[in-house]
Amino acid sequence: MTANQLYRRRFLTVSGGAVAAASFQALACRSADQSETGATRSSSEQNRVGYGPLQPVRDETTGLPLLHLPPGFRYLSFGWKGDRLDDGSPTPGAHDGMAAFEAEGGRVRLVRNHELRAGVAFSGDPVYDGRAGGGTTTIEFDTSSGTVVAAWPSLAGTAVNCAGGPTPWGTWLSCEETVEGPGDENGYTLPHGYIFEVPVDGTARAEPYRAMGRFVHEAVSVDPESGIVYETEDRATAGLYRFLPNQTGRLAAGGRLEMLALSNRPGADTRTGQRAGQWEPVNWVPIEDPDPEPIDDSSVYSQGIRNGAATFARLEGTWSGNGRIYVVSTNGGDAEAGQVWEYDPGESRIRLLYESPDAEVLDMPDNICVSPRGGLVLCEDGGGEDHIRGLTADGEIFTFAKNNVILAGERNGLEGDFLDREFAGATFSPDGNWLFVNVQTPGITFAVTGPWGEQLI
Repeated sequence: MTANQLYRRRFLTVSGGAVAAASFQALACRSADQSETGATRSSSEQNRVGYGPLQPVRDETTGLPLLHLPPGFRYLSFGWKGDRLDDGSPTPGAHDGMAAFEAEGGRVRLVRNHELRAGVAFSGDPVYDGRAGGGTTTIEFDTSSGTVVAAWPSLAGTAVNCAGGPTPWGTWLSCEETVEGPGDENGYTLPHGYIFEVPVDGTARAEPYRAMGRFVHEAVSVDPESGIVYETEDRATAGLYRFLPNQTGRLAAGGRLEMLALSNRPGADTRTGQRAGQWEPVNWVPIEDPDPEPIDDSSVYSQGIRNGAATFARLEGTWSGNGRIYVVSTNGGDAEAGQVWEYDPGESRIRLLYESPDAEVLDMPDNICVSPRGGLVLCEDGGGEDHIRGLTADGEIFTFAKNNVILAGERNGLEGDFLDREFAGATFSPDGNWLFVNVQTPGITFAVTGPWGEQLI
């Protein structure tokens, strides 16, 4: 077995399976014809697809109706902000990007980001910058009993750890969504804006991968065939980047950073005026200085633009599946309600897969994952009540869950109305039976299971 075959095999275990490359062909065709796509249907018409109407369901941990789900689905909560980790420290809040990995005995290990900025490191080891509040925690979860077996800090002293992504070699890449550093108002002692690697079975070395770029990172996805890492940038004018490692599977050995350009439209602005379903060839332009100094949040982006790279609107979630790289533009599109892009690394081409016509249909998607059943899971981060939306292989969009978190101190003294707080970190267990997802504030992780079927998410 070659190294690339081994990476691909491990990646399929992490992501919960792959779908055939042709499974989204119908979606592209339907999206190209606005009279056919779900993008023009009202929310009531969309109830004809999916798993059925949502209803309040009680959490099996607390008894509270924290989520609305379709009939037959159940869930339990764990890993709350304030829950004690194995070292006695409280779980930090601001739960964000996350991935699930196979562990011994049929258990699942979740590596979870905490999008915190200032303060002091929430753990004493491993720490990058003692004056930064973000990082990751790792939870070992037993799906058979619905219990947390272990939970520990796995990276601390980083800043604004928004999303990231799993690797085919069984690690989590955690991304900093800031380029602040010494001399800024947060009191950091070291520069930020980097990617850090976290092993599933221990703690990180807390060393930044500078060659992967210093910019306003959001998420990453890895092509299991090549080991190339794709990186998103969360700013109003954003680039899509790729990192070509010098050694596949060893990102610490350095590599080359590049930014996507549309071959037939140099300097293209994809934020509005795009037509879904149309493939366009791409090329990749060099980023000569991935770790520039002095720096602002456009320092890396500007290098790509000077070389003809394309501009996107707020690129956030990305996920690898079925031979493709899926990328979310949170407020892209004519309605500024979100776009989903699909990159084909084998053919070096990209297309707009789906564009939301209205916030009622899909409101600013953020984190994304590919389901083992062939659809996409989209976490909303909009202006009102937030949902988890499903996008099927047939091009139908539907609502799978709604945030219903209102607390009066029932758990760790947390209080407030959190209905408008974002979902984040959606990821499936390796066997595909459990969907893990966070509500970022106050900081709760959920495990959802039920009658998934074979066609939806």
